[in-house]
Amino acid sequence: MADDETCDVIIIGTGAGGGTLAHRLAPSGRRVLILERGGYLPRETDNWDSTAVFVKARYLASETWYDRHGREFTPEVNYYVGGNTKFYGAALFRLRPEDFGELRHHDGISPAWPIRYEDMEPYYTEAEHLYLVHGMHGEDPTEGPASAQYRHPPVRHEPRIQQLSDDLERQGLHPFHLPIGVDLTQDGDGNATHDSVCIRCNRVDGFPCLVNGKSDSQVICVDPALRHDNVHMITGADVRRLETDPTGRTVTKVVAELDDGSTATFAADIVVVACGAVNSAALLFRSASDRHPNGLGNSSDVVGRHYMRHNNLALMAVSKEPNPTRFQKTLALNDWYFGSKEFDYPLGGIQMLGKSDAEQIRGEAPRWAGKVSPDMPFEVLAHHAVDFWLCGEDLPLPDNRVTLDGDGRVHLSIDEKNNMTGLMKLRHELQTMLGHLGMHPHHLLDHSLYLHKGMPIGATAHQAGTIRFGTDPQSSALDINCRAHDLDNLYVVDTSFFPSIGAVNPSLTAIANALRVGDHIVERLR
Repeated sequence: MADDETCDVIIIGTGAGGGTLAHRLAPSGRRVLILERGGYLPRETDNWDSTAVFVKARYLASETWYDRHGREFTPEVNYYVGGNTKFYGAALFRLRPEDFGELRHHDGISPAWPIRYEDMEPYYTEAEHLYLVHGMHGEDPTEGPASAQYRHPPVRHEPRIQQLSDDLERQGLHPFHLPIGVDLTQDGDGNATHDSVCIRCNRVDGFPCLVNGKSDSQVICVDPALRHDNVHMITGADVRRLETDPTGRTVTKVVAELDDGSTATFAADIVVVACGAVNSAALLFRSASDRHPNGLGNSSDVVGRHYMRHNNLALMAVSKEPNPTRFQKTLALNDWYFGSKEFDYPLGGIQMLGKSDAEQIRGEAPRWAGKVSPDMPFEVLAHHAVDFWLCGEDLPLPDNRVTLDGDGRVHLSIDEKNNMTGLMKLRHELQTMLGHLGMHPHHLLDHSLYLHKGMPIGATAHQAGTIRFGTDPQSSALDINCRAHDLDNLYVVDTSFFPSIGAVNPSLTAIANALRVGDHIVERLR
């Protein structure tokens, strides 16, 4: 596509939001140009190597951000076609209906959204079908109503996880099958059939899928969109700024640095930003002008603010019995999502992680010194490990924010103690049950390799909230269709638009919203 050629829509980024939007627009016949900072992730045996992925961080971007004190850290970001979905665990939950309203937490208020669960529900259903989500609506007592059942049955528990589910039910709890996006066909025993793309391995969580069996944005959306003649993609295109006409109301140029060091300029009737909550805010800041001195679309001064990333704990319990499970990520528990008998505020949810192995445990060994039996080899410990992910809501504080310094470097400021009380209560609930669940009651170990080696600020996989949407231009940057209040043709469709984040993985909401905004854009282009 020539530099001076105008298309209908430019989409910047190919993650859950941008990739899904491209898929939605592709059948419209409109000319769509996708600009992706990275390239295709190489398919190699290191994709499934724990040392390469977790210990050596082979696929993380070689980029440095800075905290509020100016200290360097490496963010958990991946610049490939498909974005961070190449590495996500494909846990695709809906927000609860209550998450769309105002929720009171121990440490503050989670604000209401400008739309309701009912507005998003049909798009949740479409998103679940598109991303091949396996699950069973009706098992989780906290979920909202669904207009259609999942098209694919739940991924069957392996014996040790089925035993865990049964033990939780005996405690009066309500475990359910985790909704997960995989291209899996199961036989009567739950095993992958001979023609299944997913092979039920132990590499689903945190690893790119070597066989394309995980429902990531590249596999599900970007590659199919590119089969349409009206959709094109340029990889290695790092968008540096957006320029407007003299009125400041219309984006007229998208300026990108290409892999060869050259600069290219692109134009479209509609420009959609989907770079991730941090990088989308940074792009708007870099696009400041006389008409937009505080950053593009930032007359409200909310761009970059209200950053959220969930309060998470990755924990490994040591089972008294061996745990030979391979595909472990099949179970979740939301009984304390909105509170407990002793705590009237939300705690969050528990779900299984991918199965840890000896290499991951070896990488944690210095942190665990003295906490487990010294005569238990890593391989034996891994064989008895049961891995949990605890997810609590953090609150959208205005001073939790993204900024750029004078050299254009990204600074991320967060309050690491933001609303942590509920998460600690959730850990206590799990800890007190371990003996009843066949675990050693004193062996609940931090598994921080899943959380970027224990650095809360570096664990940016669930980033959200820096360009929030709303009905009031004084307190939000986007309208309810995710169009910038200050501009006529600028949209944002990654998780930046979230006014709150709930306590479930944000990907499905980003996907559903991209479908919703896609319908709006198609109608507008008509």
